[in-house]
Amino acid sequence: MSDLAGKHLVLGLSGGIACYKAAELCRLLVKEGATVQVVMTEAAERFITPVTMQALSGRPVHGSQWDAREANNMPHINLTREADAIVVAPCSADFAARLAQGRADELLSLLCLARPLDKVPLLLAPAMNREMWDHPATRRNFARVAEDGARVLGVGTGEQACGETGDGRMLEAAELLEDIVAQFQPKSLAGRRVLVTAGPTFEGMDPVRGITNHSSGKMGFAIARAAREAGAEVTLVAGPVSLPTPRGVARIDVTTGRQMLAACEAEALRAHVFIATAAVADWRPAESAAQKIKKDGSGEPPVLRFAENPDILHTLARSERARSGALFCVGFAAESHDLLAHAQAKRARKGVPLLVGNIGPAAFGRDDNQLLLVDEGGHRELPRASKLSLARQLVNDIARRLPAASLVCAS
Repeated sequence: MSDLAGKHLVLGLSGGIACYKAAELCRLLVKEGATVQVVMTEAAERFITPVTMQALSGRPVHGSQWDAREANNMPHINLTREADAIVVAPCSADFAARLAQGRADELLSLLCLARPLDKVPLLLAPAMNREMWDHPATRRNFARVAEDGARVLGVGTGEQACGETGDGRMLEAAELLEDIVAQFQPKSLAGRRVLVTAGPTFEGMDPVRGITNHSSGKMGFAIARAAREAGAEVTLVAGPVSLPTPRGVARIDVTTGRQMLAACEAEALRAHVFIATAAVADWRPAESAAQKIKKDGSGEPPVLRFAENPDILHTLARSERARSGALFCVGFAAESHDLLAHAQAKRARKGVPLLVGNIGPAAFGRDDNQLLLVDEGGHRELPRASKLSLARQLVNDIARRLPAASLVCAS
């Protein structure tokens, strides 16, 4: 099922060149299953036509509070009562000032004011010149609307239409979609801090070659996104993968198993949950050659000595915070056969309350997976689905297992 199936969104456009991004956002929202009602200010119509937005949304665009199409002449009431959320993208500096002052002299600001506060969230995607974004009045206005219950989605950084470079660009449509989808996910990890590892490690034998594996990092990245959607503050420690960082997730890039351990030990001091999804190499070359190891014509391969890599999951599971119950540790097992037996044995060996197993060759690099959850009481299967869907199920399962005491943070 699409993430926004059954959701009805009001997409508001205020004046700004970023209106062109609103067209792509509308397309993505519809693709994710939402119905979209577009409302445009008079200024927005200077940048993009209502015809364009009507074609993309499949619904007539509203722009006037005096719209005669409404039998009761109250579009500001009718449009908000059936909405699951109002998204204003772009939200200009002027429109933020209107919201902060409670003005309601045109349809979009009027329906924002008329929305049921406890039922219809208001999401704002600012878009303006960098100097306008940094101006104290603008910051004050956005802070005020946030205090009044709106959610300000932040801005991007880069080149602007005026030729300047800096903060103030509207987020890209795909980023806004991720935030909108997150709005509707259960906040089962609100107030928690979650540490996730993802991807492979790379253990160099010389400057150009080394030991690694087929892990793509997709499962770990999906878990990081799902935990953030669930309201957690998330840190993702990632091995060498080429995946975009999920919205709102802090990312630490590492290469080797020892680097990953160091990052995890530091971050675990303030985490409530540790999810060890990364496929860390069990072994590394004891020494890495300073130059590329080349063939010498003898036909004999070079002799390499190996050292065992640190066991990150076992190390954190034995930490004082884990033993006291302040850190809930979850392990992953990527096996090639006999999944249940290996997963049960690994859970007991690592000393963790929950072990998640999957068949590695059937999961590496794919967008779908199937999981086996093993704890002291038995096991439960999560049937094949997208990795994001499985991640959300896993995150909610973990949330149900957390003791209330784990909300107490380390100083």
